[in-house]
Amino acid sequence: MPMNISVHFPALLVTLPLIFVPIIPLLGMINRKICWYAAVTVVTASFAMIMTILAKVSASGPISYFMGNWAPPIGIEYRIDMLNAFVLAVISFISLVSLLFGKELVEKEIPEYKHPAFYSVFILFIVGMLGITVTGDLFNVYVFLEITSLAGYALIATSSKRYAPMASFNYLVIGTIAATFIVLGIGYLYMVTGTLNMADLAERVKPLHGSSVVLTAYAFIIVGLFVKMAVFPLHLWLPDAYTYSPSAVSAAMAATSTKVGAYVLIRLMYSVFDIEFSLGSIPMTSIIIFFASLSIIAGSVIAIAQTNIKKMLAYSSVGQIGYILLAAAMVNAEALTGGVVHIFSHALMKGGLFFVVGLIVFNIGSERICDFEGLGRRMPFTAAAFTIFSLSIIGVPLTVGFVSKWYLIIGAIGSGHWYAIGVVLLSSLLTAIYFGKVIFVMYFKGGHECHDHSGHTAAVKLSEPMGMVIPMAFVAFLCIYFGIFATFPVEMAGKAAEAVLGGVTWK
Repeated sequence: MPMNISVHFPALLVTLPLIFVPIIPLLGMINRKICWYAAVTVVTASFAMIMTILAKVSASGPISYFMGNWAPPIGIEYRIDMLNAFVLAVISFISLVSLLFGKELVEKEIPEYKHPAFYSVFILFIVGMLGITVTGDLFNVYVFLEITSLAGYALIATSSKRYAPMASFNYLVIGTIAATFIVLGIGYLYMVTGTLNMADLAERVKPLHGSSVVLTAYAFIIVGLFVKMAVFPLHLWLPDAYTYSPSAVSAAMAATSTKVGAYVLIRLMYSVFDIEFSLGSIPMTSIIIFFASLSIIAGSVIAIAQTNIKKMLAYSSVGQIGYILLAAAMVNAEALTGGVVHIFSHALMKGGLFFVVGLIVFNIGSERICDFEGLGRRMPFTAAAFTIFSLSIIGVPLTVGFVSKWYLIIGAIGSGHWYAIGVVLLSSLLTAIYFGKVIFVMYFKGGHECHDHSGHTAAVKLSEPMGMVIPMAFVAFLCIYFGIFATFPVEMAGKAAEAVLGGVTWK
């Protein structure tokens, strides 16, 4: 009988791009221009496999794949349910669009001799995120988390900006501290349970809910994940990492990496530890909601004060990750649906915003907001896309950002967390202020207080290459399309929330 290769898609979606990590530099020795095509091809293949898996999981339920045919807990299991299938689709899609968009940016910002290494490490970064999401083994989560982090440090350092190596080093130091917390927590759990498989661990840890070792392990992992997610005030690595990395890297990293950390947190809270332990043994609801609210408000307030557009978007991300935390803490199907939709919507919105910034910097060579004067006329497509992404991230109706906030508010009402509604509304107002500032400069600012670094006058229309405009416009279109026709993301997120919660709510 012919082998059905789709059975092996859970393994191939990680191993195929991993195989290409050493192949791309070899191809670069033949012709450096091949490297981009090879990277796009392999990410497209992973995306196609993931969409096939998503359809199968949606129709037939979770998939378990035993690596080397060794059944867990002895062997390593890749387990895919609606939650991680949806997150896998988001990661692979945004990574693919970032590659398509970033070709000309990479050619401009990174010396040609570094292109093979850059694309190789970029694929390794994607491999790490896919591995974190697909694996059912807790130690594998740590291994893939470190692969993602190491690749991220290297990608930031490829930038020609003077401060990029320091930004990379700061991220390395803080990321290493976070990784140490996580691996210590995993070690404590293994010490008392003797297993690393998440499903097996969930069963063995139930009788140990009162154990101080388990509580310590849980605390260590949560703190480590908070750092990886850039939850305020543990966010110090993020602004410089986003600001000083190459524009294509900023887009991919901002759209995916912190959301993968949020996925791990949700998986830990609901699948490895049950709800009673996560929210009953310790006041985790209050703790997470406090830090989520702090991130949402503080990130938004600090973003208002920024004059560099990348730093503004970085602090905006600190605030936006708080929405997902808030959803996780409320233990309500509607709220968690909103949180999972926000993983999707924020990936589109923030990835798109960094696409816009990349295209602007490609033209004017400046990231200062005051230099964006007149871009509404000089770069009409780019300015229009920025406006769409801004309206979506504010949460204006008929955009995908509104959908996630709507479900979050419904979940807050259903779970009795009324104060969360005030936090969401206040954050939307603050977000409108800092994005409104940029839109005002683009369309309405007069005078010549600032001049761009390209030497162009305000009357000169700037270049908008179709190879960059088309991916950016497509993502902007999706922000509106899924805001009007929200059935697909809401259904997928709803199934994920119901599967994770198992019909349980907590007040």
